[in-house]
Amino acid sequence: MTNAKMTEQVKNGRGFIAALDQSGGSTPKALKQYGVAETEYSGEEQMFDLIHAMRARIIKSPAFSGDKVVGAILFEQTMDRTIDGIPTATFLWEKRGVVPFLKIDKGLEAEADGVQLMKPIPGLGDLLDRAAKAGIYGTKERSVINAANAKGIAAIVAQQFALGRDVAAHGLMPILEPEVTISISDKAEAEVMLQNEILKALEGLEGQVMLKLSLPTVPDFYQPLVNHPKVLKVVALSGGHSREKANEILAQNHGVIASFSRALSEGLSAQQSDAEFDAVLKGAIDSIHAASIT
Repeated sequence: MTNAKMTEQVKNGRGFIAALDQSGGSTPKALKQYGVAETEYSGEEQMFDLIHAMRARIIKSPAFSGDKVVGAILFEQTMDRTIDGIPTATFLWEKRGVVPFLKIDKGLEAEADGVQLMKPIPGLGDLLDRAAKAGIYGTKERSVINAANAKGIAAIVAQQFALGRDVAAHGLMPILEPEVTISISDKAEAEVMLQNEILKALEGLEGQVMLKLSLPTVPDFYQPLVNHPKVLKVVALSGGHSREKANEILAQNHGVIASFSRALSEGLSAQQSDAEFDAVLKGAIDSIHAASIT
């Protein structure tokens, strides 16, 4: 069963969710942004050691605590590792007061009907059981909408809710993430279709879900979801916007909190001293927090 204290933190905590879940495909880009070139490591083992060190540095920073960061989404390997000898999820909750989530999707299928569905997730049941035992509160699963295609968007929502039911059956809270690509010309139309499909899917839902959505074209567009009794929280991804731009748009969407990845780590560098690193991270957290509670 989901932890009642964690549910309270997510529902009523005045903060945002940090996305620390870069996977194998996005890790080199995240490390490059952090000032670690691909020539500085060899093979996946060294790469994942370096990204875990970056994540641990973020989590251990004094700026990273539950008063402004209500939750954090982890990559599977991060869940399986430790920080100062303590399992990462346990460290997050017990040392930082931050609710741990786990990214469970395994990438995207080729585009069809304007969308990219999630690939199958081998060993899903075992992974969810392992996550629950590790103290994970919920999961995050991403698929992508590239066009206002009614058939494709219906399929993407159906897949998200089916997976969400599997997650909930293991006592975990699902974050459904049907991302709308921010650069498409028919983004607003896609958002209308997406919200309509989600509202229909919520009608037959037992329990609650969380939603992770692209920042909408129209401010406060997702208020019907924010206010829905079967939605614990609506969170927003930065979707390629700079932190400044993402914060600006987020502040126009009341009741929606951030779940930023690249926009959170923007400006952090492996070459910074701990004092410099902590100062830059504090600035990022403060700005994202302010936009999330507007």
